[in-house]
Amino acid sequence: MNTSGTPATIDGIDHHYVDVNGTTLHYVSAGTKGTPILLVHGFPESWWTFHKVIPLLAASHRVFAVDLRGFGDSATATATDGFDSAVAAEDLHELITVLGVGPVHLAAQDIAGGTVFRLAATHPGDVLSFTATEMGLAGFGLEGFADVTHGGSWHIGVLAAPGIAEMLFVGREKEVLGNWAFPAMTAVAGSITSDDIAEFVRTYSREGGWLGSIGLYQSMLAEGDTLKALAESSPISVPALAIGGFGGPFTFGTVSQVVTGEVESVQLDGVGHYVALEAPAALADAILAFTDRVDAS
Repeated sequence: MNTSGTPATIDGIDHHYVDVNGTTLHYVSAGTKGTPILLVHGFPESWWTFHKVIPLLAASHRVFAVDLRGFGDSATATATDGFDSAVAAEDLHELITVLGVGPVHLAAQDIAGGTVFRLAATHPGDVLSFTATEMGLAGFGLEGFADVTHGGSWHIGVLAAPGIAEMLFVGREKEVLGNWAFPAMTAVAGSITSDDIAEFVRTYSREGGWLGSIGLYQSMLAEGDTLKALAESSPISVPALAIGGFGGPFTFGTVSQVVTGEVESVQLDGVGHYVALEAPAALADAILAFTDRVDAS
């Protein structure tokens, strides 16, 4: 179990740090050939959520998996920098520009939705294809998951309320992540190990380690009108794939409202919310089949 401050790693990847948009992002890379794939995690995750997927993709693609600002080993967000999904999208745009790898096959999940939709809509030249896994968008129904009276989750309100997450979660990362967040939304027994939990706990336990999540959840409850307007003015025009697990057809229904063409759909039955950790081979197969079709066309 990794109990040090050193990032967890796997064979065949390299760790990097790059200064972009007034912050420092950590990302990993693997693979030496093929079109580039950029993987973007959700909550309560980091690049590590893809550690079983990356080798499967890297056999035929150059793969990059980033820690969003405030997550993983990227610089923490600060309470005064106004971090939100718009800032996170610009971080990714500058990352792609600095690396010189665009356009990328963009594959993201969960609360990264607002960030990657903004990236694809405002910087379409950065994106070759768009894959959404277990993802919703503000303005298209995601806010409903904050309504605890209709089955929504309490953690959204806690993260969005100023000061509350720091008061309740700081110092309790192992309990929050290991006893609630991952067990509550995992369907494949044994897929998320104690070492996985330890790696996520390590990064959320940093000083300011919750501020990235707080920024994105505060965005989610405030940006619905903005994202609807953006979808009307600048819908995604690249090929799109929706992958569902725990959330069923919700991702497909969301993505279908913000793209100009048809959306391909893959539903992974028996899989929970954390698809990359629970069903890495199935996720990699879906992404590779889709990106191969896009590359061929």
